[in-house]
Amino acid sequence: MEFALVLPLILLLLLGMIDVGKALNYWNDETHLANEAARAAAVNRSPVSGTTINAAVKNEADSSELRNGGTSSISSPGIRICIWFPNNNDSSDDPARDHARGDPVEVKVSAKYNWLAYLVGRGLRASSTITATSRMRLEQPFKTGALDTNAYTTGTNTATNDASGTC
Repeated sequence: MEFALVLPLILLLLLGMIDVGKALNYWNDETHLANEAARAAAVNRSPVSGTTINAAVKNEADSSELRNGGTSSISSPGIRICIWFPNNNDSSDDPARDHARGDPVEVKVSAKYNWLAYLVGRGLRASSTITATSRMRLEQPFKTGALDTNAYTTGTNTATNDASGTC
């Protein structure tokens, strides 16, 4: 009788530890991806020719669950990679503004993680955003007047075409 009373608590603790380990693994992978994307953005060169840095780095994620989402643990669309310039002081919206060598570029990789989703299902979904950040200095100047030649300005709305990045 006592075992039947204690078993749900023991299972919840065990499954919770497994879920925390899985979340830490995803955070570790996001940290690695943020560092790779920041390095590629600093030199303005995608690790895979013919694709943007965002797409190339997203394809390097350890699991398809993290890459694409849509599962019980990671919500769609999976990881989101944002590359931006934290010191973007351009208030004139001048597309000819350059970011010089030495200016910082920052990458944030995030995904929405659903805690114990395989246990509680779609009912009581507790979630949080797992985020990793990396910042480096530009080694190549970023010219906003030549957006089609930059490897990491992929946004389609005007808010991303002012050298603020891909977010």
